[in-house]
Amino acid sequence: MRDSIEIAVSGPVRGRIRPPGSKSITNRALVCAALADGRSVLHGALDCDDTRVMIDALGKLGLAVEHDPAAKTIRVDGCSGRPPAAAAALDVGNSGTTIRFLTALAALGRGRVRLDGTRRMQQRPIADLLRALEQLGAKAASQRGTGCPPVVVEGNGLPGGSARVAGDISSQFLSGLLLAAPCALAPVVLDVEGPLVSKPYVDMTLAVIRSFGVSVEVEDRKRFSIAAPQMYRAQRYQIEPDASAASYFFAAAAITGGEVTVEGLCRSSLQGDVAFCDCLEAMGCDVDWGDGQITVRGGSLRGVQVDMNSISDTVQTLAAVALFAEGPTRISGVGHIRHKETDRIGALAAELRKLGAEVQEASDGLSIAPAPLRKARIDTYDDHRMAMSLALVGLRQPGVVICDPGCTAKTYPEFFDDLAKITNP
Repeated sequence: MRDSIEIAVSGPVRGRIRPPGSKSITNRALVCAALADGRSVLHGALDCDDTRVMIDALGKLGLAVEHDPAAKTIRVDGCSGRPPAAAAALDVGNSGTTIRFLTALAALGRGRVRLDGTRRMQQRPIADLLRALEQLGAKAASQRGTGCPPVVVEGNGLPGGSARVAGDISSQFLSGLLLAAPCALAPVVLDVEGPLVSKPYVDMTLAVIRSFGVSVEVEDRKRFSIAAPQMYRAQRYQIEPDASAASYFFAAAAITGGEVTVEGLCRSSLQGDVAFCDCLEAMGCDVDWGDGQITVRGGSLRGVQVDMNSISDTVQTLAAVALFAEGPTRISGVGHIRHKETDRIGALAAELRKLGAEVQEASDGLSIAPAPLRKARIDTYDDHRMAMSLALVGLRQPGVVICDPGCTAKTYPEFFDDLAKITNP
């Protein structure tokens, strides 16, 4: 892809779109299938950088994985709870789900596994997960003592027991433990310390686990009890479209006063990010929740105050919409997104100011006051969501150029092609 792309101004967008499969569900289902007792087939699977590094890593752990991107299917021959590789070196790129899930999975094996990634990955915290694994009897450490990758796991089966896991940095620590715990040698009890961010993602993890035949007892999302050893059962599993990706098309309708229908999602979807539509409704859009589809129609937009802790992957998308609202928008509850692919609060504030907005940064979010917009070159910080969300501003404001648009390959390689399908130059 080109080094940069200028977004074409559009009239009201119109159309129907089905985003690719959910990255979050695909990577969770891959782990469950890898640990299962037979061959699983995942349908509607996402083909992107994050799923490719997960598939590659599972292969290096000794799993047989067959990926057919054209058919959107992945076949996985499970290992019955014991990854077979005696040693492995895994490059996870900048995929948080991959390193957190596979650090826990590696403890189930019998060998030394080293996990590393990009320079940014080496700055992303993982100490809380390592401490929890140690409490369960595993040997897992930050190789450089920084509390960040590279990570080395000396697998010898996961003994089990009780552990406390912090919930305020990333729900992926808890999700990784939940995915591995059924294959421990003895029952596991996980207690969450402090507030749990991104709760819908934990609910998603539990739903996928249960779909593969494993039971987990939950007490108010604070204590999770897992009988072990249990065996995941191989499945033919259907992955729904990515709700985070859908947010860009819903926002395009809001920004341009258009109408977009996203197929394959509904109010009861596994992904909490469908609640992004509630934010748009509060801002003045009309939302129709159908059976297997959601339609958003743009309206006269107004600023809102919203805690986005549960849907933090859509913060940047809402910020793009806020530029076209009447009155300020205050987003709170998302301090943890400073530890994502980039510091998403700081980076977002910097780029919104380039566009002319008045932005006040806070520890847990930001306030956005609309102001006359201007053309700008938008830096994307190797963060797919920066590119996709701020591209939407260019649908109304001429001269918006997105640098490094290829970073969208992390979760949505075809994003700019799909956006073009609904625009009306």
